[in-house]
Amino acid sequence: MLPTKQPAMLSNLQSPFYKTVLKKQLHHMNLNKKNRRHFLHDAAKASGLLLMAPLADKIKHLESVPQQKELKTEPNKIKFAVINIDHPHIYGMTDAIKRGGGQLVALYAKQADLAAAFLKTYPEAKLAKSENEILEDKSIDLVLSSGIPDERAPLGIRVMQHGKDYLTDKPGIITLEQLAAVKKVQKETKRIYSIMYSERFENKATEKASQLVKAGAIGNVIQTVNLAPHRINNGIGKTGLSVRPDWFFDKKRYGGILTDIGSHQFDQYLHFTGSTQAEVLCSQTGNVHHPDKPLFEDFGDVMLRGNGGAGYIRVDWFTPDGLDTWGDGRLTVLGTDGYIEVRKNTDVASGVNKGGNHLYLVNQKEMVHIDCNKEVLPFGPLIVDDVLNRTEKAMTQEHCFLATELALKAQHNAKPLILKK
Repeated sequence: MLPTKQPAMLSNLQSPFYKTVLKKQLHHMNLNKKNRRHFLHDAAKASGLLLMAPLADKIKHLESVPQQKELKTEPNKIKFAVINIDHPHIYGMTDAIKRGGGQLVALYAKQADLAAAFLKTYPEAKLAKSENEILEDKSIDLVLSSGIPDERAPLGIRVMQHGKDYLTDKPGIITLEQLAAVKKVQKETKRIYSIMYSERFENKATEKASQLVKAGAIGNVIQTVNLAPHRINNGIGKTGLSVRPDWFFDKKRYGGILTDIGSHQFDQYLHFTGSTQAEVLCSQTGNVHHPDKPLFEDFGDVMLRGNGGAGYIRVDWFTPDGLDTWGDGRLTVLGTDGYIEVRKNTDVASGVNKGGNHLYLVNQKEMVHIDCNKEVLPFGPLIVDDVLNRTEKAMTQEHCFLATELALKAQHNAKPLILKK
């Protein structure tokens, strides 16, 4: 995080005095390297940033180079279908399974406009006339869904009862009652009930962090800190919603902020700490800025303790319009010998490291910045192999259910946050 005085320093550059200084330097300087260095030195000095300059030469800047350019997968290893596409997360989910060797064969969606857009992107899919047409097709191995959150678990139960595996958008389950019902049917059918925690599975810097932690780069993990701001009106990218539907603002439909966007963070907490048992120490949620949406929550945070480490989670819907992405998501993993910070979607402070997938590693030996944009994402191939071989390489069922249970308990027991201003 930036020091509290940093915004004031930066704002000084907007004053008439500093504008005059910079304008004069720009006017007189030539565009050779020597003069550029002098200009940047003086600009940094004027802004107070020169204090950090001695550290800059000690930071290594690397580009992630995966062992293979792409995971080798055979096409059409399994057949999969999609039922209900109320959230555009379905596009990323579909792409992941296709990368893993899945063959998309069918779609059923209630909304004609959403179905038309999906089929334009994936013309190989056949438009089914009903949900049952897909469920009763014995050739289909896996069903994906990004339906309205309160409808996802009941659909998953029907999918498993028809002998198919299930991958749902988060939140995949929104009440403890739904969780009990899903666990019962999963145990009976032995089918896969998986939830797409895309902030881990589909973020390349987070994947790189997994590799580094596993390799012992920061020693034993002590704590994770997840900061996950989101944008309400998000028209950025093909997975955003520029206009939110009514169910988005109704906690009975989406489950609450900790159940919803918090689910990603509970997954990462368990993953990076290696915790197989955990408890929610305290949690709070509130609607602090949207009085016109009384059933909505725009802020929540949680403290956790498990047998592998501690955790803190903060989620909110306050991404400002000035940011160039839907949210400045950050993950910090503290270890006994160092720490890792993942800047998932943007790197605000840098004029060079545009975009996301940035990782910062500091340990007993070095300070490293890694551009992870060339990292390979393994989730798609792994879950396809799980479907084929009845393994749990992408994510264990126990982990999936525990992450969900923690989110649901944190949501259920959250104290109300009321700001009196």
